Amino acid sequence: MAPSLENLLVVGVASSALFDLTESDAVFSSDGEQAYRAYQEAHLEEPFGAGVAFPFIRRLLRLNSLGPLVEVIVLSRNSPDTGLRILRSAAHHGLTISRAIFTQGRAPHEYMPALNMSLFLSANEDDVRRATAAGLPAGQVLKSSFRDDDDPALRIAFDFDGVLADDASERVYQAGGLDRFQEHEATNVVTPLDPGPLRDFLAGVNRIQRLAEDRIRVSVVTARSAPAHERAINSLKAWGLTVNDAFFLGGLRKAPILDVLKPHIFFDDQRGHLIQTVPCVHIPFGITNE
Repeated sequence: MAPSLENLLVVGVASSALFDLTESDAVFSSDGEQAYRAYQEAHLEEPFGAGVAFPFIRRLLRLNSLGPLVEVIVLSRNSPDTGLRILRSAAHHGLTISRAIFTQGRAPHEYMPALNMSLFLSANEDDVRRATAAGLPAGQVLKSSFRDDDDPALRIAFDFDGVLADDASERVYQAGGLDRFQEHEATNVVTPLDPGPLRDFLAGVNRIQRLAEDRIRVSVVTARSAPAHERAINSLKAWGLTVNDAFFLGGLRKAPILDVLKPHIFFDDQRGHLIQTVPCVHIPFGITNE
């Protein structure tokens, strides 16, 4: 019997994030749905190339060598017949993905709660924004020049406000500036922030780390600086969560740090912090995205 999804870290991924669909999308855009169907049938035996989220998903699934820890489910706007190539491509690349939902043009995010998903990745901005507006943890995977490496470990990096935490502190900053923000955070230093969209995803990652600490490294890369860093640390403690590294940059550019850290995926709520040299995910949550 297959393990219950409630006991696993469950991640949903759209084919647009997992594979390079450039040619297929071009056919659909220029020639329409019927030509797209014919194209996929004619190329059924040709696997798709790796997409931006591929390195992250591959390493995530490799954690199952330790036991049933992770489930990756494809959520796709394809119809069942045009989606055949997706699962065949996954099998070709050695990705143990057995579950998929094909919704023939409809946004698939509404199935996330039923599948206990703590993250949904897609290259489709509209699908991600719909999911986020519904209070679901979703992110748009952006194009990247990242070249995968041979390090077997999985490196995950998060921004803090608007990603792991909600945007309450960011709203103070936007309304009153840096001095007001620092004062507010110092006054509320022992009051944990409310969770943001990816708090539960980090909780799932931490559960796996307790079994395989050397296989995953988690970092926070945030514009916070002292003394506001204390509230971020205290919030993580209050949630019962941990990270391996924390970079409190005080407004410095994140790109140089990310270029050294080389995460296999980085989540941030502000597009201006995302770069092309690492796989980045935009979380369209909170005041910075209104």
